[in-house]
Amino acid sequence: MLTNLFPNVDWEDMWEATLETLYMTVISVSATFVLGIILGLLLFLTERGGLWQNKPIQTVVAAVVNIFRSIPFIILIILLVPFTTWLVGSMLGAEAALPALIIGAAPFYARMVEIALREIDKGVIEAAKSMGATDWQIIYKVLLPESLPALISGITVTAIALISYTAMAGVVGAGGLGTLAFLDGFQRNQNDVTLIATIIILVIVFLIQWMGDILTQNTDKR
Repeated sequence: MLTNLFPNVDWEDMWEATLETLYMTVISVSATFVLGIILGLLLFLTERGGLWQNKPIQTVVAAVVNIFRSIPFIILIILLVPFTTWLVGSMLGAEAALPALIIGAAPFYARMVEIALREIDKGVIEAAKSMGATDWQIIYKVLLPESLPALISGITVTAIALISYTAMAGVVGAGGLGTLAFLDGFQRNQNDVTLIATIIILVIVFLIQWMGDILTQNTDKR
């Protein structure tokens, strides 16, 4: 039945492309979550009045975040070709897309982390200080737990953005559904291939949003 409706679709290739997209998404989201939290914490803690107030470090981190957050993703991929080739030995394939995906998304998520941390009631932090909590205890027992719903919501939005990044990366041979839709769908004028690839991407996006909403609700203490 499906073969008759979509005669140009090779379902084995479509499944393989879906797995490649999921692989790129899971790895890049995991790395972005860790790096984004580190960068976001540095932005928050080193700002004026922060626990680690340090203007030079804050300025450098903010500059790095702003620069990489501002570069269009397709241009970032091209700029990182020498670095990617050195790191993974090739500029083609799912693994070759990971450096650009992570470097492009981590600064974006870092700003979300910073905003989430700024929304925490200052009184909670001061109370922890008055009870003798160390800076690391404040980070692990106050800042991260209090901002967890916003952090989860932010990584959900970032994960969905990364799905679109993987599709764009497909244009330069990164693999996944983007490559399949471009090479087999667009260039060969096989619209059914592009349609199915798009539908699968939409399903992945809806699932990520659904899981993100559930986790956000379950961690929200309000």
